[in-house]
Amino acid sequence: MLQHLTARDYRNFARLDVAVPPAGFVIVGENGHGKSNLLEAAAYLGLLRSFRGARDADVVRFGAAAFHVRATLAAPAAWTTVSVGYERATKRKRATLDGVEQPRLTNALGALPAVAFSPDDVTLVTGAPGDRRRYLDVMLALSSPAYLQALQQYRAALLRRNATLRAAQRDGGRGDYAAQVQLWEPALAEYGGFIAAARHRFVQEQGARYAQLCTAIGEREPALLRCVAAGGDNTDALCTSSQAQSVALTRALAQQRASELRRGMTLAGPHRDELLLQLGARDLRTFGSAGQQRSAAIALRLLELATLRAALGHAPLLLLDDPFAELDLRRAGRVLELLEDAGAAQVLLAVPRAEDIPAAYTRLEQRTMRDGVLT
Repeated sequence: MLQHLTARDYRNFARLDVAVPPAGFVIVGENGHGKSNLLEAAAYLGLLRSFRGARDADVVRFGAAAFHVRATLAAPAAWTTVSVGYERATKRKRATLDGVEQPRLTNALGALPAVAFSPDDVTLVTGAPGDRRRYLDVMLALSSPAYLQALQQYRAALLRRNATLRAAQRDGGRGDYAAQVQLWEPALAEYGGFIAAARHRFVQEQGARYAQLCTAIGEREPALLRCVAAGGDNTDALCTSSQAQSVALTRALAQQRASELRRGMTLAGPHRDELLLQLGARDLRTFGSAGQQRSAAIALRLLELATLRAALGHAPLLLLDDPFAELDLRRAGRVLELLEDAGAAQVLLAVPRAEDIPAAYTRLEQRTMRDGVLT
């Protein structure tokens, strides 16, 4: 699917031009020379942001005014070319599809669909609730245009309601802000209800598969995936209903309004939901071992891979950023088997040494990265 990748002034790349074989390739090089940067540049064309959480200004090469990333694609991709550029001075980002600049950046979201695995994925388990919400939002937005639209509308209404709440807090309750705050609540309830129901639906549909993946990787205790909607409906019978979630959120917003006016923030809604990961009766974030947390993170990425493949009708680009570095040989072997079963057609793998290439990927062409130059 990915035929050619170009990057200008991206991270440590002054100029990167690389042809990508149909099966992909392996990048070998010491840490700090740019292996992960190449994978990040490819993923940027699908996510429109860094999968490592970096700000756009921070991925512009030192001393440069802007960065630009471009890819040439082949079937089954929907587009022939996709490019994204960002200017440091204006903080403006532009995306083009087949040479046409898009009026909305989100039109280009998912143009180069990819799933990235790296040791840093453990933060999906150990990190704050926002890390897991972001995981759900990215995956569901890439696989469902309706979810993306609801998420955009919800965030817009939340931004305006929070701005009013902050104004009320600064004013010390002297003004009449309740009516202004209430104005945004129907939109929050409508779109928030859709989001909460979609998240619950995903957890219900994929919970058993998540448990199977954890077991296949090597966990002995049963793994549990659970979504808790903040202010929504969490009963099994109603949690996947958008209407039930909207009704519950409407009620929660009304009940919280007085407290929110004092605190200057919205306290109920999908922006405060939690995706809970358990092993047996234990919360993995707090009580899981490092190996258990890493297994859970890999299982989440495998779910993402399966979800996008089902939505697209083909496998997305697979980006492997030395993902087996902190796994024992037994777990690494099982993860490799699961990746092979997923049937990824094109793989970009980054490892520090040639001997770190798993046997399953020795068939791929090898490139060397040194000081931002690929040979």
